[in-house]
Amino acid sequence: MPSVAVKLYSVFFKLLLKHRLQNRIQTQFEEKNPFGVTSRPEESVAAANPSFSDGVATKDIHIDPFTSLSVRIFLPESCLSSDPHQDPRIRPRVSSHSPDLNPRSSNSPNVSRRNSLGTSTTNPAKTLDLASTNGAKTVDLAGRNYRRSSYGREVENGNLKQEQGNYRGYSPDLENHHQTCRKLPVLLQFHGGGFVAGSNDSMANDFFCRRIAKLCDVIVIAVGYRLAPENRYPAAFEDGLKVLNWLGKQANLAECSKSLGNARGGGTDVRRSDVHRHIVDTFGASMVEPWLAAHGDPSRCVLLGVSCGANITDFVARKAVEAGNLLDPVKVVAQVLMYPFFIGSIPTHSEIKLANSYFYDKAMCLLSWKLFLPEDEFSLDHPAANPLIPGREPPLKCMPPTLTVVAEHDWMRDRAIAYSEELRKVNIDAPVLEYKDAVHEFATLDILLKSPQAQACAEDIAIWVKKYISLRGHEFSY
Repeated sequence: MPSVAVKLYSVFFKLLLKHRLQNRIQTQFEEKNPFGVTSRPEESVAAANPSFSDGVATKDIHIDPFTSLSVRIFLPESCLSSDPHQDPRIRPRVSSHSPDLNPRSSNSPNVSRRNSLGTSTTNPAKTLDLASTNGAKTVDLAGRNYRRSSYGREVENGNLKQEQGNYRGYSPDLENHHQTCRKLPVLLQFHGGGFVAGSNDSMANDFFCRRIAKLCDVIVIAVGYRLAPENRYPAAFEDGLKVLNWLGKQANLAECSKSLGNARGGGTDVRRSDVHRHIVDTFGASMVEPWLAAHGDPSRCVLLGVSCGANITDFVARKAVEAGNLLDPVKVVAQVLMYPFFIGSIPTHSEIKLANSYFYDKAMCLLSWKLFLPEDEFSLDHPAANPLIPGREPPLKCMPPTLTVVAEHDWMRDRAIAYSEELRKVNIDAPVLEYKDAVHEFATLDILLKSPQAQACAEDIAIWVKKYISLRGHEFSY
């Protein structure tokens, strides 16, 4: 059974949640609010940190000016090493006998190099001669502060001290890019909160995403979708799909910028080079997110949803299957459903036995569904609520491999297990991880994040996910 502390906290949690939901029912907008992602004043927020102080750098990006849809990117420090087992703070060595492997290398073993954060290492030499490699002029590194811009250009920076340690990103067309940066899979994460609470930058979600980024060795993109009742169905689902399309757009822009950058460096036609430079600067570079351009591999995309976020994940996975090659180069290779927020008109055994379970009981969740679904569409068998209604498209056999995480003391457990069983009937890899003495959101709730069960759950997810994101095949077995 859960500890006494968990039981007591659950009582106060449900009382506070009930009060908040009832207030939102009374004060909800009469019309939809199409502007702005809803935020809740009672939620504590973790500030973005672009440095690798704890092994993961983060930044916030608004990707849709009409709805203020935002994402938080979690970039693990391992992206700076060409070897996943190598210390990311150590740059790979380049042999002095192979100078053309690195255009910034020199035959001198004491040549100055830029480290992974863009600062200069100690160097007896005062200049770096690039004329023998790419025709560029000598760059003086002595006595002057330089930093690398978001797209790899050397620029003088008078405020270097303020930005020192913050990772800016590398250009996708940087010639020695492949020696200093790793391409990592991308994981889209959708937070929980019953569609009416939670955020992608909350303290708890920030902690969880950092843990997943380090354990799975992936770039995590936490989605700040719109909340109800200000934005009812299908706003949150549309936001999830919009982020997946944005990821594909970023990959295509990065490839475009890289291609034009390579053509620009040819030097055979100055006029054509100027045109390419103009296109890159005004079209590619201004829109490309440098962290994703340098390190993201969208062909290995994983979806992860927590509670109601799992409902969004399942919807986005279905849309990705329907889109097929239209999403290229994005490929959804797997999805993780953590205690999904499924429900139905015909109650399951757990929905009857555990209706008054910890933290999120059935009565609270029904209030959330009433706030989320439009009044004229409210039904517990709505496609957003029940994944097992007959006639849903596409067929289950087209769905990606799906890992389902459930808790013993969660009234939603049985329906999640039933959905996983239906996937296995059509030969989809769909295991279920059930944790004993666990409650809903046991691995993502703020007071439970540091528990042994939460750590074990994250490690189990990493083991399974690595089966589908490994470049060398399924060397990780479940």
